[in-house]
Amino acid sequence: MNPLITLRVPATSANLGSGFDAIGMAVSLYNIFKVMDLLPEKEYKIEAHGEGAKELSDPAANLVVKAYEEACKKWGVKGPGFSLWCHNIIPLCRGLGSSAGAVVAGVLIAKYLTGYEAGEAELLRVMTQIEGHPDNVAPCFLGGMVVSCWDGENLRYVSLPALPPEVLCVVAVPDERVKTSDARKALPKQVPFEDAVFNLGRAALLTAAWATGKWDHLKWGMDDRLHQQYRSKLFSGGEVIFSRVRELPECLSVAISGSGPSVIALVNGPTQRVAETMCRTFTEYGVRSQFFVLDSSAQGPQLSVDMGLKDNINRIWGNN
Repeated sequence: MNPLITLRVPATSANLGSGFDAIGMAVSLYNIFKVMDLLPEKEYKIEAHGEGAKELSDPAANLVVKAYEEACKKWGVKGPGFSLWCHNIIPLCRGLGSSAGAVVAGVLIAKYLTGYEAGEAELLRVMTQIEGHPDNVAPCFLGGMVVSCWDGENLRYVSLPALPPEVLCVVAVPDERVKTSDARKALPKQVPFEDAVFNLGRAALLTAAWATGKWDHLKWGMDDRLHQQYRSKLFSGGEVIFSRVRELPECLSVAISGSGPSVIALVNGPTQRVAETMCRTFTEYGVRSQFFVLDSSAQGPQLSVDMGLKDNINRIWGNN
């Protein structure tokens, strides 16, 4: 049976040092979602493969289903249930936007299964409402590097130019999980005024350097005092890995990816030494890890819709 909807969504790396809750980029690691058949309303079947296959096979725990239902509710529309096949490559709870990818997929499935007329801004607004903040869903949906600002109701966002092709992302993923909720709890309720000013200058430098191609400023621009010094204590080796990787001349910058525990480095030159340094550090602290060398200019979701989708929707809803 040919899938009715096929979606490929990218991983993301958000926060990016000084860009806490505001800056993120899509990277070339993807999850695949396929709507195989339509079912009566509120009925779902999940066939999951890869990362988290066992837990994500339960419709009650699957964020694609939750996002789908939430989008339908926000738009005031009814949608059919469906059977979903998914292949998950993005590691779960590792700071690479797996939940954002599921939210993006669920909202897009809602759009196509209900026929709701939603443009880019509305889709991203609903995705952000469901996810809670835009720094992952914005680059996942739009692709590339995105700066976004959300006040709980209104969203503003700007896409920045892609990194040059010679700059790659090296991401080290330790065999540990950090829940976003735990990473949030690790942050202080107040920070010193000097730290706030420090981050304001670094975030401004990061976006300006990215926009103008002054890549030698990224190491300064991704310095941070708001979250990384607290979150680096949540995973093994986190408090030493940054200083080791920053010293390598091919490393433009390094940061916790998302809320961790993955660590991402932007590299101009050979990637092997950066990857080895990251993984060796995790090994020293008794943690297994893997690494990915990724492109930083990944596109947003790639989507295809079967010509027979409308007929299948009519069959389920009895509109023939």
